[in-house]
Amino acid sequence: METEPLLSGSTDESSIDYGSQQKNGHNQETSPATRRLSYSVTENACSIEGEDEGLYIQQAVVFIEDAIKYRSINHRVDAKSLHLYRWYYSNICQWGLGITIAVILALAFMERPSSLSRTSDLRVRIDRWEPPCGLTEAIEMVCLCIFTLDITVKGYLIGWEEFRRNKWLIGYILVIAASVIDWTLSISMLCNERFRVRRLIRPFFLLQNSSLMKKTLKCIKRTLPEIASVILLLALHLCLFTMFGMLIFAKSEDPKRNGEWEAYFRDLPRSLTSLLVLLTTANNPDVMIPAYSLNRGYSIFFILFSVFGTYFLMNLLTAIIYNQFRGYLLMSVQTSILRRRLGIRAAFEVLCCQGRGHNKSHAEEHVERVVVDKVLQVMKGVHLKSYYKDAIIKAAQQCTDGSINGATFQRLFDELDKDYIKEHPPKPEYNSAFLQKLQTVCSHYYFTVVGNVVALTNVMCICTILVLNSDKFVSQRDDYYMEIINCVFIVYYLMEMSLKIFAFGWKGYISYRNNIFDGLLTVLLLVLQLAIVGTYRIPYHTWKPEQQGLMSLWEMVRLVNMLIVFRFLRIIPDIKLMALVASTLVDLVKNLRAFAGILVVIYYVYAVLGIWLFEGAITAPANMSLENSTGKFTMECGSYEQLDYWPNNFDDFASSLILLYNVMVVNNWQVFLDVFTRFTNEWSKVYFVCWWLTSSVMWVNLFVALILENFTYKWDRSNTFTVSDVERTGYQTTVQLMFREHVQEPTEEELLTRLQQHPHLHLSL
Repeated sequence: METEPLLSGSTDESSIDYGSQQKNGHNQETSPATRRLSYSVTENACSIEGEDEGLYIQQAVVFIEDAIKYRSINHRVDAKSLHLYRWYYSNICQWGLGITIAVILALAFMERPSSLSRTSDLRVRIDRWEPPCGLTEAIEMVCLCIFTLDITVKGYLIGWEEFRRNKWLIGYILVIAASVIDWTLSISMLCNERFRVRRLIRPFFLLQNSSLMKKTLKCIKRTLPEIASVILLLALHLCLFTMFGMLIFAKSEDPKRNGEWEAYFRDLPRSLTSLLVLLTTANNPDVMIPAYSLNRGYSIFFILFSVFGTYFLMNLLTAIIYNQFRGYLLMSVQTSILRRRLGIRAAFEVLCCQGRGHNKSHAEEHVERVVVDKVLQVMKGVHLKSYYKDAIIKAAQQCTDGSINGATFQRLFDELDKDYIKEHPPKPEYNSAFLQKLQTVCSHYYFTVVGNVVALTNVMCICTILVLNSDKFVSQRDDYYMEIINCVFIVYYLMEMSLKIFAFGWKGYISYRNNIFDGLLTVLLLVLQLAIVGTYRIPYHTWKPEQQGLMSLWEMVRLVNMLIVFRFLRIIPDIKLMALVASTLVDLVKNLRAFAGILVVIYYVYAVLGIWLFEGAITAPANMSLENSTGKFTMECGSYEQLDYWPNNFDDFASSLILLYNVMVVNNWQVFLDVFTRFTNEWSKVYFVCWWLTSSVMWVNLFVALILENFTYKWDRSNTFTVSDVERTGYQTTVQLMFREHVQEPTEEELLTRLQQHPHLHLSL
């Protein structure tokens, strides 16, 4: 059982929520010693010295906001610190910090070598625009000053004791210091240095700004030993078959039987590379054709290698990565749940102390309860989505005895984990029997189905005309029939939208997301069609007007057709499985950004390393251009030169990202292994193999597994839903909720122990 807490607040640091406003308008003009809160608790009383009750409300508001955002409550709790804390976590500050991080990362596109050119093709010899010395450096220094201010505010809010124990904040200072030193060297060298070390460490700013990214990175770090064991087994499999391959396909006295040896097994590095690429199926069946053409039996070697390597070990690696990572992610989610429960409990204890200080009867009874009116006062100050706030307030008002105990206070915030069910406004009422019947027809589900069939017919008509005109030049096409068909369908779309507005009312119409999508595109199609008629007049047979204005007739008709095809996506909400898939994709964008953020960091680091290692390594022959792509030299079939892969290089940051993406997809990635080996040395393969393991093997497989987890989570929750229920449900699909059923709730003793350890809010039990 818990005993009454001893609360001792001090002007200490905190990390809390957004938008701060002073409660009850009290300004603190006393000395810091007087402003310091002092809560002393005896056996049956809680006395308060130095502060008014408005501070308790503000503390409770901040603790609840911390709980909602899964933030730590170990921060200062005096009035001024809370005000600064809420301002720091306000939307404008966090958006400003996010924009600053985006700007400093985007500088890589402008810095030398600049990516600001029309193409990265090595055959096009153009002068890149290079920023003058000092331009990007000035922008970077502004960003570094903002980061310095950020770390200063964070350090003040959490206090020195917490600050020196936080490795991420210590690393934050070191990265800023290293960046400033490297920036100074750049200025002193007039921006002519080859290596900018600070470019390599810039992604740290993105990592440290996201708690979920840091947890994800920690989980990956803990998963590495298990991954290494499977990779070792994979390497053993690769080496074993490499030895077998070199023995089977050794050089023969008969030159006609040396095709496999010549192309793929000439030496150890080439043999390893050939089988490594085969592991990704990128060179299958090319790698076995020379041997297979001599004897069918040689195919057994390659089939066995692929079956054990590609279909067994690689998939086993994916399973282990996901399983181990999922286990460590559960540990991180457990911490997040603890933070939420701890924040709510801290708010309850603060309000309890206020009640004990002014209500002797409760203190004497040794009962921990909070007055409902205080809970409502706190909730009004909390920054939270309106429907969740209303649900919590409604649940609090249902407490008939006028007070709430600790367990009930925790349960109030279970509303945060529930799916939001949107209630559509009531339909308008009409007196006319005809209008009532028309409203019933137009609001029926089958009216939408008819609209979907009409949209499908429109798309099929466009497809038919495109097929018939596929071999014609634009000047030879007759746009008359296409324009007439579009006019007819657009009139129907406009009529359908008007009838739905009539049936549901304006507010009811826009309460459906698919109606908003459909309506916007219908209005845009109508505007474009009116523009076509206004510019090129009403269509008639053999209608071929000359171009007028910015766009030709064909361009305008093509734009209309593209919008009509895009509008056909309106069918998604009407098919349950498609609606769930689309909802899953939206949730991935909103809630799994941390995982994509790690991938961005990996791309950034590897792109910078690629520029350092391979910038200018590949050069196009002097007599080659876009018009003369062959030149006067011999090209091997399937090579970098023969495939015209010239835009893929490490000569600037943007082209480096594209090349890394092409390698991650692993289609024809052996071409890049070959060309950089020829233009540099064999050790260049280490870079590409490391990138393949990091991106394609580990991260992409992990991301796919999380997509499956997300979809399975939503599918299990929607089994009993109808199509309309899926449309009305706003799923709460966060990483914490996805794994909630596997997470153990913290005990009462654990919460109280953590509260006693708070550096600025001391509890004595």
